[in-house]
Amino acid sequence: MSPVVTVYSREDCHLCDEALAALDSIDREGLVVEVVDIESDDGLLARYLERIPVIALDGVELYEFRLDVDDLNQRLDAAAGR
Repeated sequence: MSPVVTVYSREDCHLCDEALAALDSIDREGLVVEVVDIESDDGLLARYLERIPVIALDGVELYEFRLDVDDLNQRLDAAAGR
């Protein structure tokens, strides 16, 4: 199963844009990046508004405000058994 990175985001969020650009730099076959607009749901908006972007790997929230690319790569390696 391919790893899924979920980014909880909203429009006009420069930290969200930075996190998405950093994810674009990760060259992993099969990596799925899912962007969730927190403004599409009142519950998501209440949960994430003060913390975005929040980045999760396979449903586990790992990062708030900034993506740690090195840590994410290590986690992806570990999940792939490398």
